[in-house]
Amino acid sequence: MEFFRNTNIDFLGKKWYFLAFSLVFSVAGLFSMLFVNHIPWGVDFRGGTLVDVRFSHTPDYGAITSEMDHAGLKTPKIQRIGAVSNNEVLIDLDVRETSEQALDQGKLKIIHALETHAPAGKNCGASTTEACDLNNASLLTIKNYLLDKDPLHLGTDADQKYGAQAQAILDYRVKTQGGVLSSLDQLKGAAGVDPAAAASLADGFYLSDFGVRNAVIIGPQVGSQLRTQAGLATLYSLLGMLVYLGFRFEWIYGVAAVVTVFHDTLITVGAFSITNTPITLTVIAAILTLIGYSNNDTIVVFDRIRENIKLMRREKLSEIVNRSINQTLSRTILTAGLTFLTVLALFLFGGEVLRGFSLALVIGILIGTYSSIAIAAPILVAYQDWRIEKGKRPVGMPAKAR
Repeated sequence: MEFFRNTNIDFLGKKWYFLAFSLVFSVAGLFSMLFVNHIPWGVDFRGGTLVDVRFSHTPDYGAITSEMDHAGLKTPKIQRIGAVSNNEVLIDLDVRETSEQALDQGKLKIIHALETHAPAGKNCGASTTEACDLNNASLLTIKNYLLDKDPLHLGTDADQKYGAQAQAILDYRVKTQGGVLSSLDQLKGAAGVDPAAAASLADGFYLSDFGVRNAVIIGPQVGSQLRTQAGLATLYSLLGMLVYLGFRFEWIYGVAAVVTVFHDTLITVGAFSITNTPITLTVIAAILTLIGYSNNDTIVVFDRIRENIKLMRREKLSEIVNRSINQTLSRTILTAGLTFLTVLALFLFGGEVLRGFSLALVIGILIGTYSSIAIAAPILVAYQDWRIEKGKRPVGMPAKAR
């Protein structure tokens, strides 16, 4: 199947337009990375605290930010998780302590910040300092409350039985209600929960409109190690390409391909900086995928150039390169187009969790396809023309191919 037959587009004649396009986007990205948003590392790389919160209603992002700020938790990043109907958000805080105690304290700070309408007069029990919010109470808090209240009038085995009651309440809250109870009456019909135990909770607990489902802290040392490993992975992939193409073709082909991929990576990372989209581990995975994708596209063009050099020995290199690009244009458009439609669907319908990954693929496929034609080939021609001007034989070309 071919969309284009016998095309004769002068791609090299438009190289200055391509250069201007690449310079504008590269400089804009560099300016943002150096002076505006810098490189927006995600919590995986910079360290910090991620808190997964589910609400009983549609969350108000402005109100959440205001409550966090009032509690001293500055500049939180809030993003939706899953479908809108899930009412679930991920709060990213620049809190980098690494101890378990710091994790618990950070979680409590967020709970207290969001509990703007907590009723007074509740008492969870003398053995705990946690809030009396049943939607955010731990197993130990519920168990200690039941032991203090003793609604079932148990004897010596009270600790074990109230532990089982607390576990049943927690399981119902998390597994059945998704982490958020809307009414204490819901517990009366919960499996494994004694009605007397459920009824006693009204004296010591209230229900907020949210529940913290999970809290994770990534320390700055781990983040630094991940940044180093991500950089090394990218560097090794570029070196591997250079060695392969230098062996498979000529070294100038490898240099052109590496410069092209560096150009693609710079524009992609620059786009993330301009839009202030966090760069996470999945984004790095997407960038490494794009390095291979762009390299594959470039190799197809280079391979056709090498074949045509043997067949068109008396033609100028610029004409050979133009002919080669035109001959592979249909294949390039078909391959890139189908791949682009796939990642575009992932970007539009994949949800917030995959947004960074899919955005990197969308940008990278467009730029990678463009650079295989507009960057790699002109670099090759420019170098060969420079050798001719110096009176040297072009690399990889027969004597008559000038």
